[in-house]
Amino acid sequence: MQRISHAEQFLAPWEGLISQLEDLGELAEMGIADGDESMAEEIEAEVATLRAQFDDLAFQAILGGRYDRGNAILSINAGAGGTEACDWADMLFRMYQMWADRKGYKFELLSFVEGDAAGFSSVTARVVGPMAYGYLKAERGVHRLVRLSPFDAAKRRHTSFASVDVIPEIGEEVEVDIPAEDLRVDTYRAGSAGGQHVNKTDSAVRITHLPTGIVVSCQNERSQHANRRSAMGVLRAKLFELERQKRRQELAALRGEQSKIDFGSQIRSYVMQPYTMVKDHRTNHETANVQTVLDGDLDDFIRAYLQSQVGESGEADDEA
Repeated sequence: MQRISHAEQFLAPWEGLISQLEDLGELAEMGIADGDESMAEEIEAEVATLRAQFDDLAFQAILGGRYDRGNAILSINAGAGGTEACDWADMLFRMYQMWADRKGYKFELLSFVEGDAAGFSSVTARVVGPMAYGYLKAERGVHRLVRLSPFDAAKRRHTSFASVDVIPEIGEEVEVDIPAEDLRVDTYRAGSAGGQHVNKTDSAVRITHLPTGIVVSCQNERSQHANRRSAMGVLRAKLFELERQKRRQELAALRGEQSKIDFGSQIRSYVMQPYTMVKDHRTNHETANVQTVLDGDLDDFIRAYLQSQVGESGEADDEA
């Protein structure tokens, strides 16, 4: 029933587009029959609108992987650059949050570790919406920022790095066996971003999967039980993703160029000094409007990458 529902959701927009095209064809035939040239401008405007709808639907058809249409778990980790990198991780977090808002997606903070002086050392969020994972998987990799440092009294130019990881959220229908003896569960008092209530109780939960060493945590909910449920959801997704990697032995295809969060490993550069440019090194897609991108305008970069992957084995993992 779920597969049928997904198929219906996929087909409905195409059926609507076909219906609009048929109506437009009839309108054009009427104009031709009546010799009414005044309708030409209206028809041309409608054609442009329908072409844009077609392009959008054709792009969505690229996202045909098994998990592409589901939710995503987004993690950002500061890399080389100290306080600068933690602030950069915070900027990326804001960028994805604003992108999600543009899409009408729900963006839930799950856990975070604050930097010593600013930003985040690491932060994890859940992005809820149709095709959230399909889009966000294009963002997996190391992101590089070049700017005049707001933390440097001499206002020198600094380079910072942060890694972005994206995994699909899996539903309860996917079985992931996690024996209780493989888990260590710790509770602690949540950080300031959780609000006053969680600061007064040990509501935050940290779960360590002993066989793999994977650690997940959640501190955004008001109760320990809710945080544990959310953390277990993230752990299930991470273990499932790990198993997918083992089956295909293509770690690089899933994790991108994340082996080292440092020079030469970035997938995208955001340069604010001495010039302004955002460039994706995988596709060479670029723009001079850095602030617009940091405000969540990512679709052109995401589209360029996903279209470049059509027919390549790198995206085949989502069918496994």
